[in-house]
Amino acid sequence: MNVVEEKIDNLNAVLRVKISKEDYAEKVEKTLNDYRKQANIPGFRPGKTPIGIIKKKYGKAILAEELNKAVNQSLFDFISKNNIQVLGNPLPKSDEEVKGDFENPTDFEFAYEIGVSPEFKLNLDKATFDYLKIDISNDMLDKEIENLARRYGKLVSTETVGEKDMVLGKFTELDGDKPKEGGISNTSTISMEFIPESGAKKNLLGAKIGDEFVIDPKEVSKGSTDMAAMLAIKKEEAEELNSLFNFQITEIKKMIPAEVNQELFDKLFGAGAISSEAELRQRISDDLTRMFGADSDRVFNNAISKKLIEDTTMDLPESFLKRWIAATNENTTIEKVEQDFESYRNGLKWQLIQNKLIKENDVKVDPQDAINYVKSMMINQYAQYGIPAPEDAELDKYAKNALTNKEEANRIYDNLYQTKIFTLLKGMVKLNEKTLSYEKFIEEAYGKQ
Repeated sequence: MNVVEEKIDNLNAVLRVKISKEDYAEKVEKTLNDYRKQANIPGFRPGKTPIGIIKKKYGKAILAEELNKAVNQSLFDFISKNNIQVLGNPLPKSDEEVKGDFENPTDFEFAYEIGVSPEFKLNLDKATFDYLKIDISNDMLDKEIENLARRYGKLVSTETVGEKDMVLGKFTELDGDKPKEGGISNTSTISMEFIPESGAKKNLLGAKIGDEFVIDPKEVSKGSTDMAAMLAIKKEEAEELNSLFNFQITEIKKMIPAEVNQELFDKLFGAGAISSEAELRQRISDDLTRMFGADSDRVFNNAISKKLIEDTTMDLPESFLKRWIAATNENTTIEKVEQDFESYRNGLKWQLIQNKLIKENDVKVDPQDAINYVKSMMINQYAQYGIPAPEDAELDKYAKNALTNKEEANRIYDNLYQTKIFTLLKGMVKLNEKTLSYEKFIEEAYGKQ
């Protein structure tokens, strides 16, 4: 076997694979004999079919399969040996037929197009990026403690509806001022704290058990999904619904928050882990800092990857790539590829940029990194449910087992490489730290997108 490279330009080439009869004849003969041993053809005992019949029936298919294997191996070996950075995979040259005779096989020649990865430079020496951070204010901590106290509080019956009460009552669809025959009827709850300001909310405040009101359900729900659940109907029905309802209050519940004391501390973090409100505030502050730190990183990562994609000059073998995408995706067309190519090109540019950063900075992810990653995820999951994590040996065993799943392992390694790349980039640029309120952070980080 022999492979010859014909360079078209710096981004495109043709690989010609020449295969002689000696390269495939023995393998074809062996496969034909294997078929003969297994063949069950009428008129012949199993394994005794004449080889000529086997060749006539299966010969061309076997020859094509062995040639395909030989060509693929030759291409792989040549590309690896010559360290050619190909994009996509070699593509059979559409304007050239295979040279060779399948009726009287001797020598064959196959032509494949390849797209070559471009040379390019990254310039981040003078780049400056805003690094947005969220201010963990006393007001934010107060609100978090209030929410925790309410979460571990208890509901008690009360006589009149307040700002944050839950109101249980019966909804009855109206036709004019009377119940609609065969209309919607359901007993459900209105959470006063979460419904928008409206005439219905004003009427409900201060109301008592037994009071009745004519209500538009849109005014006491948050969108069609919420309204559908409240009335026990389908979302599509809720979207079309324009009826008014009679609502009669049957019960009023008030949330009495838990006391912020040792009992609450122990419920939240385990016995003795926290022993004062000051320690609680510090723990919540630390947790919020970690959580919002992930948001800060995400915003920075989006900003720097976008800038690198936009500012990095990089020529690509676009014509080849479009043909390759169309050829390797059954459910697409050249027109669809043209339509979506900008998005594909940006994705490929980012992949090439990452590969360059990995290679030039010797970025590595070893198996222990992956194991630690899985263990960390498990510990966080247990913590979310307030359950102590298993012993380290058990976590280690679970992590190693999870990584035997190839698809899951690839996803984890990709995540770890992404994390290391962005950590690397953060150290390569100048960061302008800006501490903002949560509302300002959301506005600046996402409002302009």
